[in-house]
Amino acid sequence: MMIDKIAAASDYTSQQITSNFTDYTYTVNIYVPNGDVPEGGFPVLYVLDGSSYFHLVKEAVRLQSRNAPKTGILPAIVVGIGHGADMHERRFYDFTGQAETYTYPARFKGKGHEKHGGAENFSRFLEEELKPSIQAQLSVNVQQQALFGHSLAGYFVLWQLFHHQASFQRYIAISPSIWWNEHELLKYASTFIKERPYAYEKLFIGVGELETFMVDDAKQIAGDLEKIMDIAFYEALEENHASIVPTVMSRAIRFVNKNE
Repeated sequence: MMIDKIAAASDYTSQQITSNFTDYTYTVNIYVPNGDVPEGGFPVLYVLDGSSYFHLVKEAVRLQSRNAPKTGILPAIVVGIGHGADMHERRFYDFTGQAETYTYPARFKGKGHEKHGGAENFSRFLEEELKPSIQAQLSVNVQQQALFGHSLAGYFVLWQLFHHQASFQRYIAISPSIWWNEHELLKYASTFIKERPYAYEKLFIGVGELETFMVDDAKQIAGDLEKIMDIAFYEALEENHASIVPTVMSRAIRFVNKNE
């Protein structure tokens, strides 16, 4: 892994991190709250698709943590993980699990992407390169780490939960692409449920009312998983795939702040 510090903005820093596992360079933005470090260190929220969502999440945490007793949102470190100009293509590699074949839905009209199945390598980047780097630089509470993702990154959040359960304590999947590769996540969920009587991690799933089939998919997987773990499911009325994230972000962050 190679790290290059490239910028320091008013309230966050930016680094370029090249992973040995994915052979790719990510832009990693890091926000650290002002004020005293809490006992045990700050909670940390890792944000996938950081080039799209880091600033939104950072501001939600920064502004609302000023009055934590009312908002339910505590000061936390926010780490955004962003791709470069090839973001659209690269997401289909980093965020999808390995499979013998990859099937696209008919609505793609035969159009697909060249590379898939890099989730395990991306997971190793998070666990063995990025998180140790963050923990070496900052005071992190390793018992209060959350992972956020939307759409295909939401698929990865669930994939990570099912394959590397203990890597995070809280998971946020917004409009997860459960449809990917003929709903393979439902099979992973079934195995996950069968292998454990109870999962101590917590999961927030949000979806917009106007997301049609994605609402049914999200309800199904949430209903299956609530048998063994603490689930918060929220369907936002009149919201679509693009509008859902800013609509539910505060609710999701409040959920990952809950300790009970």
